[in-house]
This record gives sequence, C-alpha cells and structure tokens, in this order.
Amino acid sequence: MQRPKVIAIVGPTASGKTSLGIFLAQKIKGVGCSGAEIISADSRQVYRGLNVGTGKVTKKEMGGIPHHLLDVCSPKKVYTAGDFKKDGEKALRDITTKNKIPIIVGGTGLYIDVLLGRIVLPNVPPNPELRKKLEKKSTEILFKMLQKKDPSRAADIEQKNEQNNKHRLVRALEIAEALGKSPSGFRTDTTGKENHACDVLWLGINPSKETLTSNIHARLLARMKAGMVAEAKRLHAPRLHRPADGNGIGLSYKRMEELGLEYRSLARHLRGDTSHQEMLEELERAINRYAKSQGRWFGANKEICWLKSAPNTAAGKKEALRLAAAFLREV
Repeated sequence: MQRPKVIAIVGPTASGKTSLGIFLAQKIKGVGCSGAEIISADSRQVYRGLNVGTGKVTKKEMGGIPHHLLDVCSPKKVYTAGDFKKDGEKALRDITTKNKIPIIVGGTGLYIDVLLGRIVLPNVPPNPELRKKLEKKSTEILFKMLQKKDPSRAADIEQKNEQNNKHRLVRALEIAEALGKSPSGFRTDTTGKENHACDVLWLGINPSKETLTSNIHARLLARMKAGMVAEAKRLHAPRLHRPADGNGIGLSYKRMEELGLEYRSLARHLRGDTSHQEMLEELERAINRYAKSQGRWFGANKEICWLKSAPNTAAGKKEALRLAAAFLREV
C-alpha cells in the first residue's frame, strides 16, 4: 500500500517558511492531487490570542489555503509535543482523505519530528510524588538540577529562552529521573524511513547568518509597530467578555514568561523589570539564539533538501515547486 505523501518546509525563524508553504499549496493542485492544506508546526501559534508576537498568519495571508493547528489551545494551558502528535495525526488523516497533500510548515523541530516518526516520545507516566516535590522549587534551582541530570536538554531549554517554564523543567527532570534521557535522545534510525507512516519531502530554508540577523531585526520592529506590546497588555487584562481572538483572558505574567521568547520579554517589560529599549535588545538576542538552535536541530536531518535560492525569489519558488512536483509524481 502506498504511503501518503507529505511535504515539510523547515528552517529557522524569519526565513520565509510561511509564504513558501502558501505558494506551494496554491501551485501543486493537479500534480497528482486535488490541492494542498497546511499544518502549522509552531509551539506557540497553537495558542489563541498569541498573534502579533508569534507572527501568526492572517486570513488574508493564507490566500484561501486551509490551515490546521492554529489557535487550538488557551495560553493558560500547557500544550505538549504529545498533544501536537495526536492533533497532527488527525489533521494528516483529514487532509489525505480529501486527496490533498499536507504541507507541514514550521520551526518547532521536535513537533515535526514527533509527528513524522523521526522521534519517539518517551513513555514516562506522571510521577505525582516527584512533581509535588519539584513544584516547590524555584525555576532557577530546577534548571541547575537539569543541567546536572541532562545537560543536552538543559542547553536546548536555555537556547529557547525557556528557563522560567516550570512545567517544562519539571517534565524534563521527571523523564531524566525515570530514563536518564530527554525526548531529544529518542531519535529513530532514519535509515528505516521506509517503515514510517508517510513518504516525506523535506524542503529546508537556510539563509546566511547576515540575512537571517537582518530579517529578525526587521521583523521584530514590524511586530512592535503592529502592536506586540498592546497585545500582551490585552492578554494580561482581566476577562470582561469573551472576545473571538482570545485577548482579555487574565493571563498571568508568570505564565506569559513560560511561553518564552517575545512573551517572556514582554512580561518582564510590563512588570517594570526592563525598559522598552532593554526589552528590544534582550528579545533580539534571544530570537537569534533560538534561530541558531533551530539550525542545529534541522542540520541533523540528512533527508532535508536545502533550497539553493531564497524562498521569496523567483528562483527559490521555481526550485521548490520543481522538487515538490517531482516528489508528487513519484510512484
């Protein structure tokens, strides 16, 4: 039985994945399928109300292409890689049932690898007694504990600027205590990819360091102009009614910090811990560190076809479309 075909577009933040995914989805209709739909693989765009800060695609930008796994969870709750696997598998079934091609677009490498079978999550059940003990400790102490027990997982959390995410730290320590490994230690043998549920074309975007740094700077300024600070204020404000975008939910600054990157810096600024300029500088450094960690993550995947041209150029679009068409025509 032929495995369903999936296209995955990956790369660091601010590299142009979103627009390339929409372009391909609009162009591949008739190439062995009746069209395409997009599955977003972003660990924070799953949350309702986190729009400007995450650069969530707008209805207008979607260009009529259905998008899945956006706005599926309240930011007050914790959404895990396991949740993404379950929801992502449902989205894959829904799309392929319509004879359409799923295009997975995003920079959260763990989510994508878990969904497509490159990583098997450790089956570690909750340990209520250990969790109760760990919950009493500060995030600073928890992070130091993780550095000793699982340095690679601690480094990953630090690169993502999530040292204040107590839930993530506790879970990582829970896994380390049970197995001595983190999810990153459960990569499958990709030489056995014929046993995976899907046939995947991996398209990677890898801008130069200078280009990426410039993109990150320009995008950060654009998001500030679009109202990123105002969005954080609305998220923190008490709920007076139930607006459609999820704002005004009384999101605590503590939880906002746990959401990482933009929202961590915004929470610190709104609490008065940093000035406006300090927030921008802190955030830009954090985003550049995160982009670097994304590059390392995707660099470990030898199946990725790295595009030779920038995705926003005619040459880059032509190259991506040629690779996608050849992949879809394969029997």
